[in-house]
Amino acid sequence: MFKKLASPPLFHSLASRVWLPLFVIGMLLFLAGLYLGLFVAPTDFQQGEVYRVIYVHVPSAWMSMFLYLVACGYGVLYWVYRSDVSASMMHALLPTGAFMTLVALVTGALWGKPTWGTYWVWDARMTSELLLLFIYLGLIALTELSDDASKVDRLVCIALLIGAVNIPIIYLSVQYWNTLHQGYSVGLSGSTIDPSISRGMWLSVFGMWLICAGTALNRGRHILALRRF
Repeated sequence: MFKKLASPPLFHSLASRVWLPLFVIGMLLFLAGLYLGLFVAPTDFQQGEVYRVIYVHVPSAWMSMFLYLVACGYGVLYWVYRSDVSASMMHALLPTGAFMTLVALVTGALWGKPTWGTYWVWDARMTSELLLLFIYLGLIALTELSDDASKVDRLVCIALLIGAVNIPIIYLSVQYWNTLHQGYSVGLSGSTIDPSISRGMWLSVFGMWLICAGTALNRGRHILALRRF
């Protein structure tokens, strides 16, 4: 199965067929999640209306880390198999991941102002998420470093895997450092979020995941076409 998907013509054909349906379905789910979050979910008794930013902040924050890990997975596949499909997807995920990180930082700042009294504090979670944005931007800059595609692919792959050390730092920051950021509301043992609030959030998360998948596949097929066809 992997060998088939590693075939540039087959991948390009498959990505061309599925990226738009994924994007449209994702957008519909995301909008449905926003509707439930903004107009159906009750007002939080502690934070009031401002908590509703979670319907954008939480999906974008999760995607910022998840997309980086997926890019690392493609980087490993490229390093082992030297596949143009893996290299193309590794590059394609970077702008989407950077955008999700930027959205997470901006919405987090908008949430922080009424909650903490300031848009920004240099705590572990926010600082490591900002570092993730810089890592994404650095990786994107590396892709423009040379006209030698194989050299660029190797550099991006190595830098990508080195930067992966920041992902567990982001995830564990609220557990091991003194931070203003709230702790885990969703974990393996369950969720502390009321179902009337979490339904919209999960729709937003799944919708954002499909939007990112469709966007990355569309960009990936274009990168692959420039490399191969």
